[in-house]
Amino acid sequence: MKDIELFLKKLHYFDNKFKLFIYQNKDHLLVDYLELCALIDEYSSFIINHDNETQWNNLGRSIEIVSLVQNLRKNSSVCVQIMEKYRALLLNHEEKEMTDYFRNIGDCIGKEFGGFQVTSQSKVLLIGSGSFPITLLMVAEQTGADVFGIDIDDEAIQLGKHVVNKLGSHLSIQIDKKTVEELAVMEQISHIIFSSTVSRKYDILDQLYDVTNKDVLIAMRYGNGLKSLFNYPMQKVNKNKWHIIEEIIHPQHVFDVVLYQKVQ
Repeated sequence: MKDIELFLKKLHYFDNKFKLFIYQNKDHLLVDYLELCALIDEYSSFIINHDNETQWNNLGRSIEIVSLVQNLRKNSSVCVQIMEKYRALLLNHEEKEMTDYFRNIGDCIGKEFGGFQVTSQSKVLLIGSGSFPITLLMVAEQTGADVFGIDIDDEAIQLGKHVVNKLGSHLSIQIDKKTVEELAVMEQISHIIFSSTVSRKYDILDQLYDVTNKDVLIAMRYGNGLKSLFNYPMQKVNKNKWHIIEEIIHPQHVFDVVLYQKVQ
């Protein structure tokens, strides 16, 4: 019982810290960027620590627990967005050491599509590109593919373009505030990556069926179990539209990946 109480206490600690940063940012108060980075790194380490799996499995699913998990998922996502915006703005002044969180994401990218290789002939779309589009930069740099990013946040679009101009002006990267139905190149897209913190990703996946080509490959970042504290979990899909071709589990990373293709 004591272990469960400590586990719950830690969850509340994280949620309270996330709320504090969100409050400071919302009220235009000074956010301690390094402290926020340290918190996100601590939270990432907590989620991939297998010793915490036992406590998670014994936690129960009361209304209070479900509400806490939902709050943590939402608030940690908002704090990552704040961190990305600060990191993008800091490019104007100085380079900061890459945090464990960004390093964790970077390590995942090379394994995103499993055995389905992205080449220089590919056209890759990231849904939920964010203010610091590290995925777009790394995919374009490593493969030479044409990459596209979309997001619903005006500030994220502006900062994302700034980061690309600063770090990847030699690369083929385009970022827009558009829906998948508005993107002109949608039928030419060969690979699509969903950010793990996009809450409506399965609704968008359903929309993609009618606007993509028959061979498109979807990499859906997700997190089940303990990882659902940081990511939206996997959901069932319409079996007449999509089928799973591979599940890529990353024990040491903050999210896992499931690959979908169209049912032919």
